[in-house]
Amino acid sequence: MPQLTAEQDEAFPIWLPRLASQGGPRFLQIADALQQAVEDGVLKPGDRLPPQRRLAALLDVDLTTVTRAYDEARRRNLLQGRGARGTYVAAPKAELSAVLDLSMNIPPHPDNVDFDDLLKQGLAQVLMRADTGLLMTYHLGGGSITDREAGAKWIEPMFGSVPPEHVVVCPGAQAAIAALIFALTEPGDVILAEPTVYPGLRTAATQFGRSIVPVSTDKHGMLPQALEEAVRQHAPRLVYLNPTLQNPTVVTMPGKRRKELAVVAKRCGLRIVEDDPYWLLAESPPPPIATFAPEHVYYISTLSKCLTPGLRVAFVLVRDPLERERFLVALRSFALMVSSLTAALATQWILDGSADKLMAGVRDEARVRHKMARDILSGRYEGAGDGLHVWIELPAYWQSHQLARVAEKEGLAVMPAEAFSLNGEFDNAIRISLGSIKDRQRLHAALKRLSQLLARRPDA
Repeated sequence: MPQLTAEQDEAFPIWLPRLASQGGPRFLQIADALQQAVEDGVLKPGDRLPPQRRLAALLDVDLTTVTRAYDEARRRNLLQGRGARGTYVAAPKAELSAVLDLSMNIPPHPDNVDFDDLLKQGLAQVLMRADTGLLMTYHLGGGSITDREAGAKWIEPMFGSVPPEHVVVCPGAQAAIAALIFALTEPGDVILAEPTVYPGLRTAATQFGRSIVPVSTDKHGMLPQALEEAVRQHAPRLVYLNPTLQNPTVVTMPGKRRKELAVVAKRCGLRIVEDDPYWLLAESPPPPIATFAPEHVYYISTLSKCLTPGLRVAFVLVRDPLERERFLVALRSFALMVSSLTAALATQWILDGSADKLMAGVRDEARVRHKMARDILSGRYEGAGDGLHVWIELPAYWQSHQLARVAEKEGLAVMPAEAFSLNGEFDNAIRISLGSIKDRQRLHAALKRLSQLLARRPDA
C-alpha cells in the first residue's frame, strides 16, 4: 500500500487546511476536508492516513476530535480501518448489482416518507398492543376479526362500507388467485382471460391442470360479445380480469365496458376473478366490476403493489358464505395462514392511517417517475401517468425478445411481450417498471440507456 512521504508525515498534511475557529465543529472540518481531498483526487483509494495521535498533534487538537472525524469519514464511506496497519482511503462503494432493473413491478420508495421510521413505529405499536404468544402461533386462515375490519377499511374507497365478514385475508394476491382457481374449477376446466395477461395466472392454472383460453380485446379491454361467444364455445368456469392499469398493457377499462361484462356474467352464470392491485394508485378509476355484479365477482386488492412487497397481504371480497368457506378450504391446503406479524403490521398501518400516508407517497412518487419516463422516452411512452409500469411499442427494426436480450447484455432488465402472452400472439412491445430502481438518478440513467437502445438498430 502507498505510504506517507516524509514531507506528508513530518509536516502538515497537504490535504488538510488550517482549522478555522469560526468554521463549525473541528471534527466536521477535518472530515469535510478529507472528503474534498478524495473528491479532488488529492487522496486516492489505498492512500494511508496519519495515525490519529499523529494527526491530533499536528493539528493541536485532542485525540477525541480526530477519532470523531475519522468515524464521520467512515460513515461517509471514505475510510476503512485495517487494524494495526492503519487507516486507508476506501475504494468507491460498489453497487451490489450492475443491472438496472426495469422488470419488477413493485411500488417506488416514496421520497417524502421515512419508511424506516414508519416500520419501526408500526412494529412497536404491534408489539405493545398484541399478545406476542398469539403472534407466534397458528391461526385459522382468513384473518382475525380485526384484520378483516382493516381489510374492509382498505377496500372502502372502492365499495363503501363492507361487512368485515365478507373479507378474507390472504398471504398475497398470487395465493388468492391460486385458491380461487382451486376452489371454483376442476382439472381440465377452462378459464377465460385477455390474450396478454399477468403471468402468475398462467402459472397457477398450469399447476392445477386448468387451461386458459384468450378472449379478444379492443382498446378498452375484453369485448363483451367475444366473452359471450367464448362462453358458448368453451363452457368456462371462471373469467380472470385485471381491469385497472392492466398488467402489462396499462389499459384501464371504462365503466361502460365493466357494466357490459357484468351483464354477461349474470346472464351466463359466470364467476369473475377481478384482480385489481392498482385501483388505489390510479387517477379517478371507474368502480370495480364487482360493484355491478356483486354475487358473481371475487375482488382481490393487495397491499404489495400499493405499499411494499414485504407486506404479503391481500384482501379478497367474497360475499356468499358458502363460497367463502370453499375458498378458505382451498387456501388452507397450500397456505395455512398469513404470517401473524405481517397481518398485524398491515392492520396497524391501515387503522392508524400510516397505510394511507405511505400510499399517498407511493402515488406521488410514481407520478414523478411517469413524467420522467414521458420526457425521456418521448413518443415511445405508452403510460397512463400513474401506476407502476409502462407499455412500450417497439420500432419495427426491434423484436421484443431481441431487445430484451440485448438490453440484458448492456445491464438493463426489461420484460418482453412474450412473457405475458397466452396464445403465442403478442404486440411487439416491452413492459418497463418504474418502481424497482430505488434511486431517481439511477432510474433516469436506466431510461436514458433504454431510449438510446430503442433509437439504434440491432446491428448498430
